[in-house]
Amino acid sequence: MASLRSLTALIIEPHSGMRASFHNMLNLCGITKIDHAVSSGTAIRPLKNKAYDIILCEYDLGEGQDGQQLLEDLRHNKLIPLWTIFIIVTAERLYEKVVSAAELAPTDYVLKPFTADTLLERIARALEKRTAFLPVYHLMEHGNLHEAIELCRIGEGKYPKYAIDFRRLRAELHVTLGESKEAEKIYEELLATKAVAWARLGLAKTLFMQERFGEAEQLLAALVDESSRYMDAYDWLAKTHEAMDQPDQAKAVLADAVAISPHAVRRLRKLGEVALETGDMETAEKSFQRVVAKAKYSEFRDPEDHVRLVRTLVKKSDTQQAATVIRDLEKSFAGVDKTPACRALSSALLQAELGNTERAAEELTTAVAACRDIHGISNEMKMELAKNCLDHHLDDGASEVMRDVMSNAADDAALTKAIQVFEQAGRGELAQTVVKEARRQVIDLVSGGAEKARQGDFEGAVELMTAAAHKLPENPQVVFNAALAVLKYLENVGWDARLAEQARGYIESARRLEPSNPRLVPLADLYRGMLRKHGAVPTAES
Repeated sequence: MASLRSLTALIIEPHSGMRASFHNMLNLCGITKIDHAVSSGTAIRPLKNKAYDIILCEYDLGEGQDGQQLLEDLRHNKLIPLWTIFIIVTAERLYEKVVSAAELAPTDYVLKPFTADTLLERIARALEKRTAFLPVYHLMEHGNLHEAIELCRIGEGKYPKYAIDFRRLRAELHVTLGESKEAEKIYEELLATKAVAWARLGLAKTLFMQERFGEAEQLLAALVDESSRYMDAYDWLAKTHEAMDQPDQAKAVLADAVAISPHAVRRLRKLGEVALETGDMETAEKSFQRVVAKAKYSEFRDPEDHVRLVRTLVKKSDTQQAATVIRDLEKSFAGVDKTPACRALSSALLQAELGNTERAAEELTTAVAACRDIHGISNEMKMELAKNCLDHHLDDGASEVMRDVMSNAADDAALTKAIQVFEQAGRGELAQTVVKEARRQVIDLVSGGAEKARQGDFEGAVELMTAAAHKLPENPQVVFNAALAVLKYLENVGWDARLAEQARGYIESARRLEPSNPRLVPLADLYRGMLRKHGAVPTAES
């Protein structure tokens, strides 16, 4: 019991009586540093400022998000570290529903009613496993992924009980690093001994990464047929169909997944997007309406969802409902940075459908100006804005918006998609002009940062490249050089923990965007060396 006294816990439970009961049970387990939250929304605020060892969360949180959806938001937005123990409390009648459709599994489930002894047993079990994996988690948190892989190898022998878990994590780390061949080998070895669903899914991911889409599709289709509630397999099967230019098949797979697990906002949004692409307006409208309704209770809701719904309603010529959605957008997202741009584009779509071309052009000009002043607007929305600008002969506005889209393209496929916006409008020559301008913009930003560093203005280099990465977060070249600028500052000016964390984030983003970039290894080595120099990072030996 004494060993638990240093642990911190957060209870998320809407009913005061149950919160008090959970609190008393944790006290009996020896845990006294406990905070409370009554909903997913009130839980986000403390989690943004504090890391907890244990989160005890009721599944049924009342109106809005349930505990599983909250966990997905927390993991997706990286608000809880890898080592946080997340336990969902649920009634037995809901257990099958909760477990079978889980996207991201919590550490454990506890069925009500339960005793303090039961809770202590589950916490002790989770802590035992966490202790085994904690050194690996620390290395991962600091971007030391190759060292983490080696420590997983050691863990397989040191902790036979968790050998398969260590191998699974090792394979996932290879996937993160873009080392699909290495991951493929591990998954095949696992499948030779035990045909577990997650290993088959992992193997399919490695095939997808190698663009072996036909093989991936066969594996995923079989997995969905045999494990009808393994939701990640549906997502990857849909993604594979899209890669094979089969949008109708992707839509059918997503529709099946939504029927089984109807609360995942990201999947609902994706279904709506694919349905819109294939001209299935009924499915698109229904999906986006559900996204808007469900996201209302999330701290991470996005006004762009309203734009997607307006776009669908306008295509259906339902202008009255579109106007209602725009009013809700203005009311629900008042004060949010992206709202002016989203409102102006939505209004432009509506006015164009109503035949008010002059008013539509005015709103499009307003939207372009709003995009200029803020960051965070998706490339998808900017391309929709540019397309409408071209339709209204606002070439300057379209060029301005698409210059940023092209500068922010993560790869050639994203750039090609952007070029098609101009080509479909019969403006291929303008596309080539904007491509050249976009490339020049990136070159000027990167060379400007490098020149400042060469002149010894390391602070200026960080300021310039941080702004560039904020504006173009999907451009691997920009993000990579932002990380390099920060590391050069730390190397030449002095230690700054906040900047070191910023560098880690840039390296992680660069690895996600371009995992095969050979310069990532020396960049990560420089980062680790900096951390060791200042005693700020664990090593495999520790």
